Amino acid sequence: MARLVIVSNRVGVPDNGARAGGLEVSIRPALRKRGGVWFGWNGRVAESDPGPAKTIERDNVAYVTIGLRKDDYEEFYNGFANRVLWPILHYRLDLAEFTRRDLSGYFRVNEYFASNLETLLRPDDVIWVHDYHLIPLAKTLRERGHKNKIGFFLHVPCPPPEILTALPNHERLIAALGHYDLVGFQTEIDANNFSRYLANECGLKHIGPDSFAFDDREVRIGVFPVGVEAEAFSRLARRAMGSAFVREVLESLSGRAMIIGVDRLDYSKGLPERMNAFERFLTICPEWHGNVTYLQITPQSRAGIPEYADIGRAVGEAVGRINGAFGEASWTPLRYINKAHSRTALAGLYRAARAALVTPLRDGMNLVAKEYVAAQNPDDPGVLILSRFAGAARELTAALLVNPYDHEGVALAINRALSMSVEERRQRHAVNYRVLVQNDLGRWAERFLATLEAPAVATLRPQGRLASGG
Repeated sequence: MARLVIVSNRVGVPDNGARAGGLEVSIRPALRKRGGVWFGWNGRVAESDPGPAKTIERDNVAYVTIGLRKDDYEEFYNGFANRVLWPILHYRLDLAEFTRRDLSGYFRVNEYFASNLETLLRPDDVIWVHDYHLIPLAKTLRERGHKNKIGFFLHVPCPPPEILTALPNHERLIAALGHYDLVGFQTEIDANNFSRYLANECGLKHIGPDSFAFDDREVRIGVFPVGVEAEAFSRLARRAMGSAFVREVLESLSGRAMIIGVDRLDYSKGLPERMNAFERFLTICPEWHGNVTYLQITPQSRAGIPEYADIGRAVGEAVGRINGAFGEASWTPLRYINKAHSRTALAGLYRAARAALVTPLRDGMNLVAKEYVAAQNPDDPGVLILSRFAGAARELTAALLVNPYDHEGVALAINRALSMSVEERRQRHAVNYRVLVQNDLGRWAERFLATLEAPAVATLRPQGRLASGG
């Protein structure tokens, strides 16, 4: 079996039993089974020379990391990746701040990744590249003569060509994805948007239902929605309910129902809109005053980017306004927390919450929605209120699907969730949980790699549908 080489912006190096990130959890079984390498940035920034790559061997896997110079970090990561690609891929053209310097830095760092990576490569390695930071990496490797199987997975949304073409130099960047053998997406919408781009902007011809001719080779397109470890997370949530932390939170509620939201501080998450919806709920449903508490956990991120500071101020002002208008000495309607919590703590809070607000303006998948469903007590489950613009809405169809821009509609959904009968809650939860089990995280890497290594493309779109990877 060919060795697997994972490439991502950051590497999840195991460290004294620390909790693994989502990417590490999903690919670790495949890495251990095949033996392989995980290559990427170590998170460190140096003023000048970042030094040589460092390798840590664990469980048949070599974790190989490199540092970045300060100018590389500013132009590649803070610049083009997070101030151009991130907003455009999330449909926010108005927030993109393009400079040719940052674009040059983005390509320079991808060349730097390739020059370090190629010293590790064997001719039969299977390479799997992750996310928008490394779009041109396959092209760079091909130009250096590497003919390996190379796959790419985009964890965030892929907007339609009408938005992609607003990206300066899009024809140089987006078209570079054609150098991969397989490009994977979270949803059929994302995959179809990319297919339209290849056909309309690059003039590529279909040679199969989900493949295009690209130079003297083919590029395939597939849909591989990321899942969660549903049954394991359910067990974790049951255990967490007995923890001192969760018991303390529940005691502080004094019997009130709890609504929960857990989001990184990012403009794509729709937090100001969600605050407005909760404010509208309190206005039109006064019977819930003093009977419900909304807990919003929002760790800060990318503090060096002005747009993130702006969103932080907007959310903080909304929290103050809502609590000032509706709160009482014995009741705070909205608890807003800016610190991260452990996975165990969150699992317990999810299970304890009567409803979850997951209302991003645009999201590739959103695993909080899936973890909330997995955490529920099937005999007395909570209700998921989910943005129809999250990738998870394509699977969790029994959630209360909402338009996050419609504050009144979200407010009514909150009231419905809190008032819903236990019979309806059980039915909705059973449908959503069944989907999670069928698309468990442990199968995601296996499906992608099996498709990448498959010699034929005819089976990628059974009955005219884009590949689900199964």
